[in-house]
Amino acid sequence: MRRRRPRRRLIAGLAAVTVMCVGVAAGLYWFQPWKLWQDRTVTESLPGPVVEASSTPGTKPDANAGASSSPSAPSGPVTVASGGLISHEHPTTGTVKLVRLADGSHVIRLERLDTSNGPDLRVWLTDAPVKEGRAGWHVFDDGAYVSLGKLKGNKGSQNYPLPDDVDPSRYTSVTVWCDRFDVSFGAAALTAT
Repeated sequence: MRRRRPRRRLIAGLAAVTVMCVGVAAGLYWFQPWKLWQDRTVTESLPGPVVEASSTPGTKPDANAGASSSPSAPSGPVTVASGGLISHEHPTTGTVKLVRLADGSHVIRLERLDTSNGPDLRVWLTDAPVKEGRAGWHVFDDGAYVSLGKLKGNKGSQNYPLPDDVDPSRYTSVTVWCDRFDVSFGAAALTAT
């Protein structure tokens, strides 16, 4: 019997080490701490020049009739609304724009984004108010939101198309949302331009 006790202790010790290793592996997978030191920069551009909505072309004289014609529609993308990102869970800066493209579709554009990399980051278009500090960390999943997909990079300028069935006028803000921990890294209120 005395020989069995060392064996039992060895088995119990190996079981404890195995459980600890599984716990460490699960923790590493869940938190992904190495992403804090990894940056991914994405640089995308919109097709054509961006025209601010307030600077759309006005009436032009009609060379044939000598009278004014109706305003012409801009031929390129138009910024419909914009806002500056504020920090929530992680320091976050940059500009968010809601842009209407020449074909009538819309994209959310993040410009000069700079935030921490993290696990499972998404770009959400939401109807939630943007609040400063900890009060704003968890509000974006309380109301209506549309996930526009995974964050392409934690730095740079990037575009996120809105699905055709989404009415952008129903939404007032954009957040860089950590889906794993249900927290906002940063957000911007969209204000019409």
